[in-house]
Amino acid sequence: MQMPNAIGWFDLYVDDLNRATSFYEAVLQRRLAPIGDPTGETAMHSFPADMGAYGAGGALVRSPHGRPGPGGTLVYFSVVDCAVESGRVEAAGGRVLRPKFSIGEFGWVALCSDTEGNLFGLSSMR
Repeated sequence: MQMPNAIGWFDLYVDDLNRATSFYEAVLQRRLAPIGDPTGETAMHSFPADMGAYGAGGALVRSPHGRPGPGGTLVYFSVVDCAVESGRVEAAGGRVLRPKFSIGEFGWVALCSDTEGNLFGLSSMR
């Protein structure tokens, strides 16, 4: 039996769900959709995902159980050219912390922060 990849889902904590949703929709040029929480404790907007495809799905989450901000976890969004998406970050209210740079045979990344103070990466092969 083949083991799955380490990440199956991610929650990216936010204070202002609408502001964060607008930010990621502007940067990634993808619509996020509200999803339900069976516990009723959180409000969530999901990134587009095919749970049967390679990679992990995830959501922006407003919850009393987690807070946004810099810390020990960094989510990388897969994009075609990270220079393009990072070029949208500041206009959407975030900051580019490290513009596109090479990671050798693994492609390119840019490091940014969103409107909530979360650090995130953009990863591409060109």
